[in-house]
Amino acid sequence: MGAWVCFEDESGQGLRPPKGRTWGRRGHTPVVTVTGGSNKRVSLAVLIAIKPGHRPRLIYRVHKNRRCRGKQRKGFTEADYARFFDAAHQQLAGPLVVVWDNLNAHVSAAMAELVAARDWLTIVQLPPYAHELNPVELVWSHLKRSLANLAKRNLAQLTALVKTRLRRMQYRPGLLNSFLGSTGLDLTSFGNTHLSRSLALGKLRQFQHPGLGCLG
Repeated sequence: MGAWVCFEDESGQGLRPPKGRTWGRRGHTPVVTVTGGSNKRVSLAVLIAIKPGHRPRLIYRVHKNRRCRGKQRKGFTEADYARFFDAAHQQLAGPLVVVWDNLNAHVSAAMAELVAARDWLTIVQLPPYAHELNPVELVWSHLKRSLANLAKRNLAQLTALVKTRLRRMQYRPGLLNSFLGSTGLDLTSFGNTHLSRSLALGKLRQFQHPGLGCLG
């Protein structure tokens, strides 16, 4: 069965909205009142999945940042990633080749054990400092622009807004294709070919990008 190649990344959003341009009366600077003094945030994880003969897919998870206890992370943990990939595997009905960066949680021993327990999951690390090779970075830019100047009173409102914006992107394959194209990666080698997990991994390592060489 052909594999889905999935680019994954994480981000976060707080109650203070991103700044953006807007209209206003001449001589009157528009002011957006926000909830101050709060460090409450939501954590976001998104993957863009591609496979020959299928439209690109966007799958996401949103959760409130947990309170930090000891060394526990505020964002996504290895167990969170495992559940995310389990859900994506069920939704996409095929093996996954996940491409992501070298975040500590991505390369930990705990993550390696969770990956080893899933024979349908292959992990490929992006080169260091190569965020431009990950199309999910464009998802964050698009999301933050859509949230500019929108004041949210609490995490529930913020979560609802974020989910609405991400759902809109899910139904815009043209937009997702533009994100993929912006990486400069040659994805045409996947065209008209059903890839096994091993072949998908091999092709991925051969992607060429100006000035960076291959992804392996």
